Amino acid sequence: MSSEKLTAPDLNFNSGSARRHRNLRALKDKIASGGIAFGGISVIVAILLIFFYLLYEVLPLFQSASIEPWQEQDAEVQPYAVPGEGKTLYLALEEQVRIGLRVTDQGQMVFFDSRSGKVIDKVTAELPLDTNITSFALASDNSNTFALGLSNGQALVYKHAYKSTYPNGVRVITPRIEYPFGAEPINVSDLPLEVLALNGYEENWALIGGTQEQLSSTRLILTENLITEEIEVDITTSTLPSIGLQATRLQLTPDQHWLLVAGPKNKLAVVELETGNGADVSQVIEASKGRITDFRLLLGGNSLLVGDDQGTISQWFLVRDENNAWQLTKVRSFSAHNSSISTIALEHRRKGFITLNQLGQIDFYNTTAARTSMSEQILQRGAQQSALSPRSDALLLEQDGMVSLWQIHNEHPEVSWSALWEKVWYEGYEEPEFIWQSSASNNDFEPKYSLMPLAFGTLKAAFYAMLLATPLAICGAIYTAYFMVPSMRRKVKPFIELMEALPTVILGFLAGLWLAPFIEVNLAGIFVTLLVVPASILGFAFAWANAPKTLRYLIPEGWDAALLIPVVMLATMFSFWIAPGIEQVLFGTEMRYWVTNELGIPYDQRNALVVGLAMGFAVIPTIFSITEDAIFAVPKHLSYGSLALGATPWQTLVRVVMPTASPGIFSAVMIGMGRAVGETMIVLMATGNTPIMDANIFEGMRTLAANIAVEMPESEVDSTHFRILFLAAFVLFLFTFVVNTIAETVRQRLRKKYGSL
Repeated sequence: MSSEKLTAPDLNFNSGSARRHRNLRALKDKIASGGIAFGGISVIVAILLIFFYLLYEVLPLFQSASIEPWQEQDAEVQPYAVPGEGKTLYLALEEQVRIGLRVTDQGQMVFFDSRSGKVIDKVTAELPLDTNITSFALASDNSNTFALGLSNGQALVYKHAYKSTYPNGVRVITPRIEYPFGAEPINVSDLPLEVLALNGYEENWALIGGTQEQLSSTRLILTENLITEEIEVDITTSTLPSIGLQATRLQLTPDQHWLLVAGPKNKLAVVELETGNGADVSQVIEASKGRITDFRLLLGGNSLLVGDDQGTISQWFLVRDENNAWQLTKVRSFSAHNSSISTIALEHRRKGFITLNQLGQIDFYNTTAARTSMSEQILQRGAQQSALSPRSDALLLEQDGMVSLWQIHNEHPEVSWSALWEKVWYEGYEEPEFIWQSSASNNDFEPKYSLMPLAFGTLKAAFYAMLLATPLAICGAIYTAYFMVPSMRRKVKPFIELMEALPTVILGFLAGLWLAPFIEVNLAGIFVTLLVVPASILGFAFAWANAPKTLRYLIPEGWDAALLIPVVMLATMFSFWIAPGIEQVLFGTEMRYWVTNELGIPYDQRNALVVGLAMGFAVIPTIFSITEDAIFAVPKHLSYGSLALGATPWQTLVRVVMPTASPGIFSAVMIGMGRAVGETMIVLMATGNTPIMDANIFEGMRTLAANIAVEMPESEVDSTHFRILFLAAFVLFLFTFVVNTIAETVRQRLRKKYGSL
């Protein structure tokens, strides 16, 4: 038998088919690499575009104001001589900045073109014989109602109005003077009206005036005659008691309950008009360190602005003290660079104002934001009169017999860091607070844009959701991945992951309409369940471990966990069955009533407990799935080696498996938290949407995401409210970015630390 030498077959790696195969594989690798790189870069670019778009919408909120001479066809409108005769008592602009109004001490009411000064119309007050104008009073800038006080103790009340028509498609604005209380003079006092105040609302008005030592009050009630449709005025006059200081300026609140009197130098008196004695001086204070030069009520008539000759403007409003008595309280102050305030112009629709000092410097302020939007010198010296347009986009100034028109850009003065993130003392509140209230039913409203209640509500909702979801999800994942038999795991894991596909709007619907009322009625049952169910599981586990082997062998190995399903169901039913008896024994009534009445803890039906249960149910699948995959992916040789060295399964889990899987577990928790923070529909439907800052689990909250969903459809495009909602989205974006960055940093450190196992 001959032996033959075996030789390896010749392999040609450079054949045409081999080269084509290598080239095709290289092409596929390049396409895959390019596609992956393109996808990754696209994700980064998309995130950056979102970031810069949000930033684009938010940045205008923090822009400073600006002012420049009015531009008309690319040319500046030049100053012009004041129209009419006499000293200016009042200056005003109509909304379209086409017509100005000048009221003089000779009774002339002159409407003029705000660009050129050309007189459009002139109305002269019909003064009684041998009388002259001695005082002037403005109800408010947005009411357009003013009064002229006369030397005989009477007053004439007027209102300027404007009508727009469109002949041949061209807007024509026609000004007119109206007589809201009739054309006849109104008797206010038997003495000359050296000082005068006017204010009111709807059918209730009042005039207060007189000499510096003696004041009288005239109340006017307007009624409409049903037959003639004419307005009839019922007038009641009374004399006020002595104030105790010489009145130099008066301001009357719109409800006619309070009279604010400026006296010599820096004295300020608060007079309560509606008391049992008719009127009572409740307070006399020093309102500033210098002499009072201007004295105005802010929009709404709740705040008083006091300017002095030292350049300080202070804001005051009435606050109840510890004795429940009203006290005029200084809330905040602004400085205009140590020069006397010559004039204050109020915004018609916002809580802002403009000051001019004797040096010709103009300053833009907003009281709510405590913000100075702009400070600039535009004149050589101070102006005598100023008027803001209703839209606050134009300013009319009178200086030394000349009138100038200025254009203003001041879109979002209500926004500042303090208004968004710090406590603000709002009108009508006893102390500074965090408040979100973006709208109201009237134009005198003070917008409250504090993001703190929304940020707090976001974290509160996420905290209670994670408090429920994290231990259940992680413990369930540990058992499923490490202890459960493969056949049972293949059924349990997909079932739990399927829960993630359930729309959150369905969860929110069930939480708001079913779960919230159910918890309200069965609050004690919920807490009894939290105690009884874990105890029942431990008790059953102990009993099953000590049961006869013949009984335990009836259940296939690894499937004994399925026996916990009826145990949990029966324990839950038992908890709700015994809860009413426990309530009666411990509290003597329903638990929610005891919590409210005895502990003083408010209870809302839609609260954080409901959100925690519903949103926890939504977050559990996310944390469970990632954690289970991380634990199951731990190499088996690590656990087998640990068991071979004598460690118990529990020691192997704690000392080997969990540290190795810790990067994945931490990522799961962070992703779950991100899901909880960004959740919208559940918190929208199950929280009551009350923007309050209270950690109470029985009260609701409003989150940033839910607030955006609720208010964005109702906000005016490019308004302050609209952009602040974008700011809320930007805060959510940054929060997610920061949390993910921290999570990735921690995950990499955990991977580096335990990667050598």
